[in-house]
Amino acid sequence: MKNLDVRQAYLDFFKSKGHEVIPSAPLVPNDPTLLFTNAGMVPFKSIFTGEVPRPNPPIRTSCQTCIRAGGKHNDLDNVGYTARHHTFFEMLGNFSFGEYFKKDAIAYAWEFVTEVLKLPKDRLYVTTHESDDEAYELWQKHIAKDRIYRFGDKDNFWAMGDTGPCGPCSEIFYDQGAQNFTSDEDYMGGDGDRFLEIWNLVFMQFERSADGTMTPLPKPSIDTGMGLERVSAIMQGKFSNYDSDLFMPYINEVAKICGKPYEYATGASYRVISDHIRSVTFLLAQGTNFDKEGRGYVLRRILRRAVRHGYLLGIKEPFMYKLVDKVCELMGGHYTYLNDKKDVIKEQIRLEEERFLATIASGLELFNAELAKTDEIFSGDVAFKLYDTYGFPLDLTADMLRDKGFRVDEGRFETLMIEQKARAKAAWRGSGDKGTKGDFKALLERFGENEFIGYDRAESNSKILALLDENFKEIDELNGAGWVMFDKTPFYAQSGGQKGDSGEIVNFADVLDTQKFHGLNLSQINTKKPIKIGENVSLNVSDERSEIARHHSATHLLHAALRKILGSHIAQAGSSVEATKLRFDFSHPKALSNDELCKIENFVNEAIANGAAAKTEIMNIEDAKNSGAIALFGEKYDENVRVVSFGDVSKELCGGTHVKNVSEIGAFFITKESGVSAGVRRIEAICSKSALKYALNLRDELNLLRDELKNAQPLEAVKKLKGEIKALKDELKNASNNKAINLSEINGVKVAVEILQNGDIKGIIDEIKNANESVCVMLLQPKDEKITIAAGVKNANAKAGEWVKSVAQILGGNGGGRDDFATAGGKDLGKLGEAKDFAVKFIKEKLS
Repeated sequence: MKNLDVRQAYLDFFKSKGHEVIPSAPLVPNDPTLLFTNAGMVPFKSIFTGEVPRPNPPIRTSCQTCIRAGGKHNDLDNVGYTARHHTFFEMLGNFSFGEYFKKDAIAYAWEFVTEVLKLPKDRLYVTTHESDDEAYELWQKHIAKDRIYRFGDKDNFWAMGDTGPCGPCSEIFYDQGAQNFTSDEDYMGGDGDRFLEIWNLVFMQFERSADGTMTPLPKPSIDTGMGLERVSAIMQGKFSNYDSDLFMPYINEVAKICGKPYEYATGASYRVISDHIRSVTFLLAQGTNFDKEGRGYVLRRILRRAVRHGYLLGIKEPFMYKLVDKVCELMGGHYTYLNDKKDVIKEQIRLEEERFLATIASGLELFNAELAKTDEIFSGDVAFKLYDTYGFPLDLTADMLRDKGFRVDEGRFETLMIEQKARAKAAWRGSGDKGTKGDFKALLERFGENEFIGYDRAESNSKILALLDENFKEIDELNGAGWVMFDKTPFYAQSGGQKGDSGEIVNFADVLDTQKFHGLNLSQINTKKPIKIGENVSLNVSDERSEIARHHSATHLLHAALRKILGSHIAQAGSSVEATKLRFDFSHPKALSNDELCKIENFVNEAIANGAAAKTEIMNIEDAKNSGAIALFGEKYDENVRVVSFGDVSKELCGGTHVKNVSEIGAFFITKESGVSAGVRRIEAICSKSALKYALNLRDELNLLRDELKNAQPLEAVKKLKGEIKALKDELKNASNNKAINLSEINGVKVAVEILQNGDIKGIIDEIKNANESVCVMLLQPKDEKITIAAGVKNANAKAGEWVKSVAQILGGNGGGRDDFATAGGKDLGKLGEAKDFAVKFIKEKLS
């Protein structure tokens, strides 16, 4: 069986058992406690914790893409060196939310493994928790008693955290053969690889309290997981996941690029690259971008680790981007969005590779500088800096030292690594141990999702269904700050980048904000007088609503303009819509030119002038996509979706509020274009009242400029002033350059060391060198709290680079360069005189 067969066979099997097949949720979960989706159950976490009611149907199956490369769940450093660790993997799962339990879960697992995958029964073993007599008895209906092992909490008990749902688990193991594994740990329960876990069934049957008490759940649930990579390797008779057809195509491509054949024993770098290209491609396709922190930093670290291993294989130019085609070829059939984003992903990776390869070059400078001072043992501090700052793995540093007969102080390096990991662990707050701040299950079960009626109106008479205090605890009466749930509400809850509505409960409270929690539309309020559950009240949405709608509609036009002018690769990477401004982030490899910005701005303003009416339709999600409507990856859409169109200019899936006709937007101005991260740009813009205010301010500033310049044509006046300023600067420069430099003589060599406040010191040095046959000259120039040092040497027994470096160290700086010319910098202005005296002494000693 190939990879695709196992995945599809699993989903088809559980579909035949009545499970709803759910597509893979995004790798970035809607959960602030998790860095990435790291298990198949993550999308259902709020159901298991009881925050929301169980779905209908209450049994589901999925093939969930997962990443473990940061935070609490981090396998990154093991990848490539073991047979099973991955940063990116696919988890096959079936879930029951209070429907079936142990009996059916065990029967389904055994049937799939033995009847569908047809794994030989004499190779299979099972484990249960030592206290779980029920599971132990049930398994005996399928497998001999002597092939069932009972273990304790360490191996066979699962918990989401210190408190919350938990329960015993049962695992299926596959015996890969005694003839293939001979270590002392290759026994059932040992740490060897002979007995491989392929399936874990979690029986979620208790609720653990803070004091450790475990109370049986009224509706126990099932959470099972089966690793696609492991099963695929077994089905193909491979002892390592990397030898299967999920990874060998990438490994073979790397072998072609580096020109060296792959061998398992020495092929860790090939395996690192084959794993990491999948993580990088999927994260970029789903909207995560290279960044200096958070998820974007982990993404950058994954790519750079792969590039470093390419460097070990002798690949000194960008190559990872070339492997994206293979990812799309192997996985694009199931995850079709990979094909849509392929070109932009390749461009983003290529640019990031180029940046890192340039960083590697900088790291080599540090390496060589330390190497010059090394006597057998290379500094562990420098080796760590090479790793932490420049991305050099320890083995790359050790490999470069091997040719010199030196080695790294690995003890010091490991000490620094442990300290760094401790800091990272302390800084990371996302552990998966805590849920969201509210428990809304009771409200959902009692009332269901309340109705939003604000698309066509900004007021209503509504009934208060629930009140919550600031900690989301239900109360009967509120006097002060808290939250309110209405039976029907005109207040739009923040979503899709659009700011939540504010307004008032007439005579009772100010509405400060509106948010959505598990489908509930709740408004944050501050009361003017006490308010109670069951009261009928009048609601008014703030006048900001119309301005927010104008900016939201302008965002749609901007999106259309970007795709029209820059290309269909443009994908939204984030947005913010407020009453006074909008912000739109999008995937694009480089900064926009002024010409492109003008075209985009003109496109939007022409669309506004043409006055297309808004059209809103409710459509089936697939019909909407087939009609050309743009959808955002990772956004959760219902089966029926709202499609907003503006003529033939724009068509998007959107739940936000909009104008009835784009002419209401008035005018549109781009105020800023900038970079957010590698491959992601940001446009900030304004329209409507903000645009009018912006234009009036520009007019006023222009009039002030005319008055100041006393010229009706300020542009011509500014050009004239710039010319005059340039002439004065040239005059000052020439005056400074013509300043006499006092040259003394040492053993036939002209020597000068001077402090100059102004002038082009490099130009002055060049003039002195041209005018003399043998000369050593150094000029120091203090400016803006910094000191620039430049030195020139011609036909003398001295080196400019060595000279400036020695002087710079006195001034708290560093630098260097060629033997004939070098520059450096310093910052300690108080030691300028001392540095000059040292420079004179230094050169005298060299020339004496």
